[in-house]
Amino acid sequence: MSFLSIFLICFVAFEHLYFLILEMFLWTKPKGIKTFGLKSKQFAEDTKVLAANQGLYNGFLSAGLVFSILENDINIALFFLCCVTIAGIYGAYSTKQIKLFYFQSIPAILAIISLCVNIF
Repeated sequence: MSFLSIFLICFVAFEHLYFLILEMFLWTKPKGIKTFGLKSKQFAEDTKVLAANQGLYNGFLSAGLVFSILENDINIALFFLCCVTIAGIYGAYSTKQIKLFYFQSIPAILAIISLCVNIF
């Protein structure tokens, strides 16, 4: 993998680690409430178990990407980057917030392109 590919994969992995922290630990805190535009503190409390579950999945995505770098395995990287891309597309579609696509899918797509340029 090229330096650029590794850098982009690390960036996506870091994003998902940050999402894990926001969703698992800061969901009911002012930072989490503001970041996700939650209706109220009570809504945050009522949904914190669901958010923690989402955070855990983001952690798995991050771990998979780090693992792909440690193993220097393009196939593993492509798999997890595709998962991130699809999650971003679905998140943007289901929440009607296009910014999710830009924050989540675009970096993953750039990493995929970088990896594919190295393959061919």
